[in-house]
Amino acid sequence: MNGAHAVARTLLNSGVEVCFANPGTSELHFVAALDDEPDLRAVPCLFEGVATGAADGYGRMTGRPAATLLHLGPGLGNGLANLHNARRAGTPVVNLVGDHATFHKKYDAPLESDVDALARTVSGWVRRCEDPATVGGDVAEAVAAATGAPGQVATVLLPADVSWSDGARSAPPIAARRPTAVPARTVATVAGTLRTGEPAALLLGGAATREPALSTAGRIAAATGARLLCETFPARLERGAGLPAVERLGYLAEGAMAQLDDVRHLVLVGARAPVSFFAHPGLPSQLVPDGCQVHTLATAADDISAALGDLADAVAVDVSAVLQPAARPASPTGTLTAESAAMAIGALLPEGAIVVDEANTSGLWLPGATAGAPRHDWLTLTGGAIGQGLPLAAGAAVACPDRPVLCLEADGSAMYTLSALWTHAREGLDITTVIFANGSYAILNMESQRLGTRAGGPAHRDLLDLTRPGLDFVALARGMGVPASRATTAEEFTDRLREAFAEPGPHLIEAVVPALF
Repeated sequence: MNGAHAVARTLLNSGVEVCFANPGTSELHFVAALDDEPDLRAVPCLFEGVATGAADGYGRMTGRPAATLLHLGPGLGNGLANLHNARRAGTPVVNLVGDHATFHKKYDAPLESDVDALARTVSGWVRRCEDPATVGGDVAEAVAAATGAPGQVATVLLPADVSWSDGARSAPPIAARRPTAVPARTVATVAGTLRTGEPAALLLGGAATREPALSTAGRIAAATGARLLCETFPARLERGAGLPAVERLGYLAEGAMAQLDDVRHLVLVGARAPVSFFAHPGLPSQLVPDGCQVHTLATAADDISAALGDLADAVAVDVSAVLQPAARPASPTGTLTAESAAMAIGALLPEGAIVVDEANTSGLWLPGATAGAPRHDWLTLTGGAIGQGLPLAAGAAVACPDRPVLCLEADGSAMYTLSALWTHAREGLDITTVIFANGSYAILNMESQRLGTRAGGPAHRDLLDLTRPGLDFVALARGMGVPASRATTAEEFTDRLREAFAEPGPHLIEAVVPALF
């Protein structure tokens, strides 16, 4: 058995069933090995950032890692932005990065780079394989490292000669690190704090934004009067009718400060203390108000569900959570705006949908419009590196083929990884993509106003404008095999969205909306 076959077999032994791939010459022996491992599904991606973003979406929805197959340092570099998002989400991902043969590296060939250093910028675990005899064990350790609580990116650097050389063997799975138990004294301290009756909030992150932990947190909030908040950009938030309503912390520092203004005890449950997304003159970086004590019930590496269960046993034995009632907005009419589009989405969102949200400024009305929709999952831009939405949707759809995926995408962000649409079509994925086409990087116009920078000059207009020439997303989508249409009124958008949800497979709707900023 050569090294490449040992890698493929070890991945399957360890429960890895999907590989999002953009291979090159150094990875071709692994590509050949895939022919002998049909249970390891290979999903082709036209750009490495699509492969890494798809692996993130897959991992968020399954809790298990997908593999990526990337070509040397430049290929890994192309995938770094979405690996950054995966790192911030705590998503398990296993990168297989081909490298030059060990004897060839000293010649400094054109594609030679410090791939080890690149890998460490986004990976919690990195291993360079040096011997085909040990490559199976290296890969098994990578999978265990990726899946250990709370989840991380693990990268295997695979020289070409290790892949093609014989003498390798596959390895059995290695047990992953289990979540850490939260001490009883920590639970007792937090329980005592919540019993004081002073204004408190639970700030949820990680596993706390998913069932069953979410309902347990809702019971604690109902019993103690504590508010239920979650991180601004949760990796995966389960929401909708029949679940506890969770208020997301605002993106703007001013909004988040207002949300926390009266809180005297902030209890962190799988989340970190909030900080401003960017520094702004006259605004604090740390958003916890003066006079507010921060208490950590559980970190992302802890057993969050058990900690919440113990806390509920202490303060909410016979109390039920307050649940979000079922409610939908009426179908909108008239001018198509970001607000009316949100109303249409709330009116039509299917039960069990997975919503990938990279709508940016066009998404301001989405939380309110969809709060009472049938139960669904909401995936967000955890690391702030745009170009995540279309790849993330691909991975989520591969992970959950029986669930509809709705990708809400800003036009500027979409162009970063537009080639993901080809993967949507190639794999027949049930993804409805809505492009909010406002013809600008509107969020940067907003930030310009907040920073007080001089705006309106020719350089400012040129750098933030997307209309010269305009982007034809209908033509771009059709060119990659995705049926597409354009909507300019609320009625058109509602009709197009209803049709897309009714027909399996990929669809794209270009929603022409005015910019807010």
